[in-house]
This record gives sequence, structure tokens and C-alpha cells, in this order.
Amino acid sequence: MTISTELEAQILRYYHVEKWRVGTISRQLNVHHSVVSRVLLQAGIPKANVMKGGSIITPFLAFIMETLKHYPKLAASRLYEMVHQRGYSGGVDHFRHLISLYRPRPPAEAYLRLRTLPGEQAQVDWGHFGYIDIGKARRPLMAFVMVLSYSRKIFLRFYLNQQMTNFLRGHEAAFTEWSGLPRVCLYDNLKSAVLERQGDAIRFHPTLLEFAAHYRFEPRPVAVARGNEKGRVERAIRYVRDNFFAARVWKDIDDLNQQAMEWCNGIAANRPCPEDKKFSVNEIFLEEQPKLLQLPDNPYPADERKEVNVGKTPYVRFDLNDYSVPHQHVRRVLTVSATLDKVFILDGATTIAEHERNYDKGRQIEQESHIKDLVAYKKQAKKHRSQDRLIQAVPVSETLLTQAASRGYPLSMITANLLNLLERYGTSELEIAIHEALSRGVPHPNAVRLTLEKRREERNQLPPLKIDLPDDKRVRELVVRPHDLNHYDQLKFIEEQNNEK
Repeated sequence: MTISTELEAQILRYYHVEKWRVGTISRQLNVHHSVVSRVLLQAGIPKANVMKGGSIITPFLAFIMETLKHYPKLAASRLYEMVHQRGYSGGVDHFRHLISLYRPRPPAEAYLRLRTLPGEQAQVDWGHFGYIDIGKARRPLMAFVMVLSYSRKIFLRFYLNQQMTNFLRGHEAAFTEWSGLPRVCLYDNLKSAVLERQGDAIRFHPTLLEFAAHYRFEPRPVAVARGNEKGRVERAIRYVRDNFFAARVWKDIDDLNQQAMEWCNGIAANRPCPEDKKFSVNEIFLEEQPKLLQLPDNPYPADERKEVNVGKTPYVRFDLNDYSVPHQHVRRVLTVSATLDKVFILDGATTIAEHERNYDKGRQIEQESHIKDLVAYKKQAKKHRSQDRLIQAVPVSETLLTQAASRGYPLSMITANLLNLLERYGTSELEIAIHEALSRGVPHPNAVRLTLEKRREERNQLPPLKIDLPDDKRVRELVVRPHDLNHYDQLKFIEEQNNEK
């Protein structure tokens, strides 16, 4: 709160002349105690001196000041234990407050204003702008911001994460927008730029170094705890938050980026240049642009690439979603190459699938041809499985199927009918009937069925009842081969001999 000069003079008079305490002055003048403390501090009276006389900490001040002189960062809790052992009886919370008043503070550091030449430097950073929901996915909204240090020209592009691929895409988009690039790009200690730092020894991200070599600029990190060295991009991000993003309505990230481009080339470009307010940022940029480095003939390949394992289903998992592949490529290691809009799936150097990229979560993105081919393959495989089951149960059926195929009969229908007869009459009867049909030169299930019915009538047996089995292929496709019963005949013969004896 702002107070008048007369009230400040009155506060100082009550403190110096009347010896009133801060609380008394606050109550009598009807102002907050922090206002009184501020006036006293501005008058050069340390807050530590604006305390009640005869504080219980007074006898220990000499020890405390000497300790803080040698250990200025010593924790107040540790200092409290040391003073408590020496007889201090006050509480720890009040003691911590008192120590904050006596702890020595480093002198304020003054900074020189940094100036750069046209086309010399750009500053780069990420800004976090909350989260957006896309279907079931909750993704961070990150703003890539690059600022030319001389003209203060801003480039702004939003992405759904701050991975290295989007970091490089932001660079390429800025360079393309400006039709050139600076000689130096200045970074904070981002993981996308600096992997490790020990003093002056810096290990850059190898992908960033490769990217910088392609575009022929120098990546340079700022010094530790030197925010003033990249103050231009810090202020630009704050400017984006307040002037562009606040209360803005947008449909999706494409719409947001379109509005961001219009804002960068409109309001942000027409603002006064901080270095020379007689000119706009855009006017200074037109002066700087010819001094930028030229772009290389070919862009850097900044697409996302990832090796993926295909399981038993024809899908690959990429960025929270499943994308279909031809069924011939299951149980393989493939490569996904993705742009912001497309997902390409490669087997070696061959592209086997292409999809629109989806940013939802748990979706199956399919090509209709992949599913149709798989269904056709499964139907064909089912037909072969039925034939294999029939031949395994009744080997002579293979001869019947071969002769039927040579006459142009539909094998799927013949196989289904023979399997039905197998379930009703059993293996032995079906084998006899097939032999009979082959001996008469009629490789058809009707001939087999007639033989089975004739044999049943000769034995005066009722027609077999169909047994409904559960819809489980482990049960339906179970093949039980009949065992040789001659062993039982031998056992009966042995038993009869024993009875005769």
C-alpha cells in the first residue's frame, strides 16, 4: 500500500522520539504492521533492530552471529539445537524467524545489458501451457519459442510434448519462416540440448550436434544460474502468456498454431523494438534478415523413428495407439517413422503401411485391406485345419479328397460332410465306408453316407444322435484314435485257461 509522506514522517517520529514499537504504531495509526516495518527499513533501520528490548535470544546473539559468519548457509534447525544445548528456552518456529533476520545475505549483483550483432544470436526455450485432452489422452501443451536477440523477432509453435524430434522441428520451422538462421543458438540447460554438465565441461546431446552441423550454427548453453543471459526468450514466453495465450479460444492445435503465426507476424512484429522504440520489431528484422545464414539445400530428417515388435496380432504400438500392418509381418521387428500428421511403418527400407496419425489413447487405426486380407487368410487356414483333422482321424480320406478334387468337387463341402459323419459314426465305421466308396469309384460323401446307413440297418441299430459339443475348438477338433482291442482278447484267453486248470 502507498502512504503519504506525512504518514511516513509520523511513523518515524513515533519510533525514534516516542520509542513506540511496530505493533503500537500500527494500531494507533490504523495501518498494517508490514507498512510500518517497510517505512523503517527504507529509513535504514534493519528489521532485526525493530524488535522488543530484552529478547530471550539476546544473550546468544554473539554465538549466533559468529556461527553464521563461518557457516552462512547453516540450517536454522541445526543452529537451534546448538543454541538449545547452551540454554536457549524459546520455540523453534520463533527462533527460525529470528535467524532469518540475522542471517547474512550476499550483496546484490549488478548485470551489464548484453547486446548482440544482427544475425548473430537467437535464444531458444520451451514454455509449458498446461494440458489438453484428446479423447482419452491427456497431453502437455508445450510452446517452442525462438527469439532473435537483435531484432526481438519471435517464432512461436505449439507441440504436444517437448521430445527431441519436436525440438528439432521447431528449429526447422523457425529457420524456414525467417528464410535463414543465426550463427549461435543459446539454450538453457535443457535435456534436449545438454545431457551433462560438470563445471565448464559440457556434453551436448549428439542429435543436436548433428542437427547443428547440418545447419552450420553453434549451439551454446548459458552459464549456470545466469538467467540474464537468456532474458530475451524468458520475457518472450511471458509476453506470449499475457498477450497471446490468455483468454484465447481455439479448436485444436492446428488452429492454435495458425493463430500463433498470425500473431507473430502481426501484433508481436509491430510492437516497438526494445532496443530502439522508434522502430518496430518487424522493421529491425528486415534489417537483420539479410545477415542471417542461408539455409542448406536439403532439410534435416527430423521425423520420429522407433523400432517396434509386432506380436501375434497384426498391429504395432506407437504413441499410445495401435496401427495395423499386413498379417504377413507378425512376429517381426519393424520400424515406425512418423511426422506430425502421418505414421509410416517400414520393413527394412520398404514401406508396408501408412496411416493418419492419431493423438488419442488406446485406439486401433486400421487399413481396411489389412483386415480383409487377414479374414481371407483365416478362412483359408480354417479350411486346411478341417482337412488336417479329417486326414489325421481317417488317413484313407486323403485319397478320397484327392480323387474328389480331380473331378472338380468342392473340397470344403466334402470335408464338412465327412467330419459330420465322423462325429456321428466314429472313426472305424467311416474308414470302412470310405474304402467302400473308393472301391466303387465314387469319391463323394453321399456314397460314404449310404454305406454307413446300410451297415447300421444290417445291425438293426437306431440312427446315431448328434451330440452338441461346446463351442471350443480344443474340444471340437480333438481327435481320439481307437486303440487295438487284441490285447483284451489275449487277456480273456489267459483267464479261460486259468479257469480250466
